[in-house]
Amino acid sequence: MTTGTAITAVTARQVFSDRGHPGVECTVVTENGAKGVAVVTAGISVGEYEVQFAYDGGKKWGGRGVQKAVGNIVNTIGPAVIGMDAANQLAVDAVIVQLDGTPNKRKLGGNATAAVSAATLFAGAAALGIPLYQHIGGVHACTLPTPGVLTLVGSKRYGSGQRSGGKPSYSMICYGFDTFSDASYAAWEVNKVFGELVDKKWGLATHKGWTAAGPGFVNHDRELWDVMVETLKQTGYEGKVGFQVDIAAGTYYDKAKERYVGLFSAEDKTRDDLMRLYEETVKNYPFVIIEDPLDENDYEGHAILTRELGVAIVGDDLFTTNTERLQHGLALGAANTMLLKVNQIGTISEAFDAVQMCYDHGYGVMPCDSRGEGPNIADYAVGLNTGHLREGAIGPVGNRFLEIEAELGSRAKFAGRKGFKP
Repeated sequence: MTTGTAITAVTARQVFSDRGHPGVECTVVTENGAKGVAVVTAGISVGEYEVQFAYDGGKKWGGRGVQKAVGNIVNTIGPAVIGMDAANQLAVDAVIVQLDGTPNKRKLGGNATAAVSAATLFAGAAALGIPLYQHIGGVHACTLPTPGVLTLVGSKRYGSGQRSGGKPSYSMICYGFDTFSDASYAAWEVNKVFGELVDKKWGLATHKGWTAAGPGFVNHDRELWDVMVETLKQTGYEGKVGFQVDIAAGTYYDKAKERYVGLFSAEDKTRDDLMRLYEETVKNYPFVIIEDPLDENDYEGHAILTRELGVAIVGDDLFTTNTERLQHGLALGAANTMLLKVNQIGTISEAFDAVQMCYDHGYGVMPCDSRGEGPNIADYAVGLNTGHLREGAIGPVGNRFLEIEAELGSRAKFAGRKGFKP
């Protein structure tokens, strides 16, 4: 054990998050006084096969209080890992997994296990006195990923999507540039112009840099895609910026009807209807990344789209950063990229195992900070050499990337178009 890296204290508390419900914050302290602080929250759209979070239930906080998870950290996980080496992530995570003993973290809660695991990772880097991305990836962690910028959310414009948490959401991914700094500026510019065009066309001002689309906004999302195309024309970024969409299609799927209800337009759609729409969309618009285009159980459909569309097909609800689900998808050729939510599976080691499985089989990895990762998602992306991520061009995450780019200096590389599939 490196001098000073032993864990001496583990504390936790309930905190506010940007998701509208509480999150779990865990602090791990090492012998040399280094600290790692991690926050874990639930996502907006949650896949059926994700690990279970520990919630308090009852009326307070709408049942989403996390004092139970906090107690599990303070009373069970913390005492078990105190004295262990914060720089030995695998060993700490192995203890956490053994303590829970369930495949979906239902005993202690995935929010409790993930918070301690992530805080340990951060404390290990701090105790060693190295940046988080270097702690994760070593000397080879020097590639800045191709980023995107969120432009539009809004799930209820066609009378459905109550479960989707604002999906489909659209982003511009900025790939045709030499540096992350240049891509970041392009993202800021396209986002600004898109907001101006939307406001001019529909009188709908942007909110926090993106547009929130409500009922009656458009009759079909093609109207939005046309404005996105006009944005690229006005900014001169045609061929340098593409479109990314997170559909979360499973949240629109009505099992009784065997139809997708209110997705992209008011009409119900079969799987074949959606597939034809995707084919038309990719042919006529510069979409380069499509996430969760079909129901989370439809591996076969995802495999067909992967073969036929020629773009990055990302599995989020499809894979849930889970090696078992990922292995099933790999066998069928379903999707070609996994969305990485580091706090989604329960421990850092399990998440990184899924990343390695992707790389071993030629799949891409697309990090996302929707589970409380915040600016640390930048370090994950650089440390794991993912090549791209969902959004991340501007705001706090973008600031962290710019900081990393400056730290790396002449060693900094930018992934560009090679950063994502196919």
